[in-house]
Amino acid sequence: MADLAYINPQIFNWARARAQVSEEDLSHSLGVKLEKVIGWSSGDQKPTFGQAQKLASKLHIPFAFFFLPSPPIDVLPIPDLRTPGNHGLANISVDLKDTIASVVRRQEWYKDYLKDQNAEPLGFIGSYDVNSNPDDVAESIRQTLGLKDLNPRGLNWEEYQRKIVEGAEAAGILVMRSGIVENNTRRPLSVSEFRGFAISDNHAPVVFVNLRDAPSARLFTLLHELAHLWLGQSGVSSVGTFEDRREERFCNAVAGEFLAPAREVTALWSEDKELNDNVSDIARTFHVSRYVIIRRAFDLGLVSYDTYQDYYRELINQFNNADGGGGNFYAIAKNKNSALFSKVLLNEALSGKVLLRDAGKLLGISPAKLKQYAMEIGA
Repeated sequence: MADLAYINPQIFNWARARAQVSEEDLSHSLGVKLEKVIGWSSGDQKPTFGQAQKLASKLHIPFAFFFLPSPPIDVLPIPDLRTPGNHGLANISVDLKDTIASVVRRQEWYKDYLKDQNAEPLGFIGSYDVNSNPDDVAESIRQTLGLKDLNPRGLNWEEYQRKIVEGAEAAGILVMRSGIVENNTRRPLSVSEFRGFAISDNHAPVVFVNLRDAPSARLFTLLHELAHLWLGQSGVSSVGTFEDRREERFCNAVAGEFLAPAREVTALWSEDKELNDNVSDIARTFHVSRYVIIRRAFDLGLVSYDTYQDYYRELINQFNNADGGGGNFYAIAKNKNSALFSKVLLNEALSGKVLLRDAGKLLGISPAKLKQYAMEIGA
């Protein structure tokens, strides 16, 4: 008879809830009867050591955690701005925690690299506060990103977004975007949990955008997170509609002013038009997505919360129902890692200053594919 692992059922239930895995899912993936999994949950039964090791892998915890007297407290390495006073939510998903951890690993490597290069600190980090005029912050972002003279005419919102990303990275900001944990397509990120986060640093600032959100909403999130850097503030954001935190409301205002100034949106909004005509026409005028305009309309009191939510849900449904191909592996890797980070690390690795193995681990790419990745992104 196989040796039993005397796991703590409290830890088992905590890990299962944290990983958002049901008892039925575990029964299916481990090939055991549901009654047995329920027994593990209640403590009436114990798994074998082999089963416990598989459970640890499935639930994304170290095996030794099963023998702790009580669940450890999940603490994010950056403030949780989704709740008042930086108090974390009761349940931080393992997917969010692992995503932040992987971004922090890249950011720390890049920060060490810049220090070795004696790089100067970035002057725009923390250059404003919540008492500033959002218009002034939006204008500073335009200037810093080299977009002051950019004429969006002739650009669709996707091209406009690419220009902003390129400008941010040229200014020294790592822009990372993904909808899954690392390369694991079975671990999609939850847009209801978070839409983005920022890591403020004088040398190596980072913004991350959750690609599980509707494509049309990501541009607003990107600008919202950039605004956090101008405040010198790190944190996870929901970019919600009813914000308790002054900083979140301020960053929403900056993003809105950057993309669609209040005075112009209000002037163009017509009570005689249907909602979608209003939104679509103004979106074309500013060369932004419909989400930006419906969000702006809500912030400016032109539509109700319910109207905004219904419109946003429809955009999400359109995205979720669209046929989504797997995409180009190297393009996905560039989004996930940031083009700036990728090029710097690849140059160090291909010149022999960093082991290919270590570079591959940071990038989530096998060492054998690094040269091709470098060619694909022009490193």
